[in-house]
Order: sequence, then C-alpha cells, then structure tokens
Amino acid sequence: MPTPLTGPLSPGTHTFEVDGVVQRYHVHGTGPVCIAHSGGPGVFWEYLRMPEVERQLTVVYPEPVGTGGSGRLPSHPHGYTRELYSRFLDALVDHLGVPRVHLLGHSHGGFVVQYHALRRPARVAGIVLYDSAPITGPEHGAEAMRMVQEFAVRHAGHPGLPEVLGALQGVSAISDDVEMTAALKGLLPAYFADYWGREEEFAPLRAAVAGTHISGLDEHLVPDLIDDRGQLGALTVPALVVAGRYDVVCGMRWAGELHELIPQSELVVLENSGHFGHLEEPGRFAEAVVGFVTARERVVPA
Repeated sequence: MPTPLTGPLSPGTHTFEVDGVVQRYHVHGTGPVCIAHSGGPGVFWEYLRMPEVERQLTVVYPEPVGTGGSGRLPSHPHGYTRELYSRFLDALVDHLGVPRVHLLGHSHGGFVVQYHALRRPARVAGIVLYDSAPITGPEHGAEAMRMVQEFAVRHAGHPGLPEVLGALQGVSAISDDVEMTAALKGLLPAYFADYWGREEEFAPLRAAVAGTHISGLDEHLVPDLIDDRGQLGALTVPALVVAGRYDVVCGMRWAGELHELIPQSELVVLENSGHFGHLEEPGRFAEAVVGFVTARERVVPA
C-alpha cells in the first residue's frame, strides 16, 4: 500500500509566501504531479476540479495570485502579467520539491503555462494546453464573437439566450469583483456545448462560480497582450493540446494553430464539449491528460 504523502504535497490546502505575497494551493489525488493553473484571469479555482484525473495523478491547484485566498499585489487589480504568474508558478514548483512536474493550463492558464514553458522549461516534464490560444487581442476577440454568434444560432429562441448575450455586452465595463462574478454567472451557458440540455447537472456550477476583477493591464496600465506565434516553434517540452469542438473562448481555430506551431505536439478534440471539457466529457478528458502524463513519466527521469 503506498505511503501517504506528507509535507507540501499532502492532500488539502496549503499556503506559502512569494516576495511577501501569500500563495494558496490545493492538493488532490495520487500519482505523478500535475499543476493545474486555472483561467480568467480571476476565476476562482474550484471550477477546474478534475476528479477523474485525480484518480491517477496528484493534481495541485494553485489559486493564482490576486484571486481567491491568495494575496493581492499593491497595484491590484493591475500588474498581473504572465511574467508575474510564471514567477509564482516557478516558486510553487520549488516549494513542492519535485524535480520535474507536468503543467496543465486552462484558458488564460494555458497562456501562462505556454509562457512559462518557453522561458523556464528546466523543471517542466510536459504541458497540457487546455482551451488555450497563441494570441489575444483584436484577432482573438473577433474569433470569439464569431463563435458566440454560432452559439446564438444553435440556441435561437431559448429563453436564457438574452441573458447570456447581455452579460457578454457588459464584460468590457467590469470594474469590481461583484461585477466579475455576475458576468461569469451570466455567460456560463455559452461556455458549454449544451448547457441547457444538461442544466440540472451544470446549474450548481453556475450558482457557485465566482471571480476577482483582474484588469489585464500591467503595473504601468499597459495591456498585457499575447502573441506567442513567433516563439512556439522553439518550445522544447512535450505538449498536449486539448480543445472542445464548441468552445467560444479558445476554439478549434486556436487549437489547430497551437498544434501546428508546437513541434511534435499532440491534439485531442473533445467533440461534445465547449470550454469545460473536464466537466462535459470527464472520461475522455481524463484519458487524454492521464495518458499524456504517464507516457512522459515513463520516459522522463525524475
């Protein structure tokens, strides 16, 4: 029988400090270590729980700095750049005491993970870019709007559609945590392939989801825009790209670009999912992630 983990990787909630700022994280599961960085930025981590994955991997869920129970910067809600998140991620790996870990990044967390793997690859055994993209900015926004329009056509006439579209129109005006949480609850049906067809199953998530307002600006109030297309060809760590067929945020166009840009990457498409494949197709999602991680564990020395 395996000896229970103790210390920084023992099951439960932990905290430590990075440059005087509290970093909180949660440990669930058993097996090889995979750090799962949630999205947003600013969405509370709980939505990313992956019980099927936790059956075979030790999943470490950080609460990204500025969000939830982790500390905030003096410049809050500004200053939360990918470089900052990457530094905290590096500190977490160091704190865990594991020579090499796998990293899974969902949505904005994927942006952080690919940035980290490009700049701090030494202790990264592999990365899972889950509903990520190589860019943000106007081009990304235009593609998201196109996917939202497809969502609206698929669900034309549903009484819940006006609330979703109204929440989308208000996103640019978010200025505090209350407005961020309200927007998340309003938008959530668009993040699923068929939320209303499975509403009883997913309604508890909609009721519980919460977030912190993060501006997306650096400490000098400059947008932290992303364009990794010129760098991803130099990525040296194994990569798995996972995407939902109906994802309106980081959809198939971006998954295809990531797969094409990253040398020898693997691509898994969840055919019946939107932005939350770990909830919509948990078995298929776990099969892909666990298979990728355990294959790397067999060939990459600890």
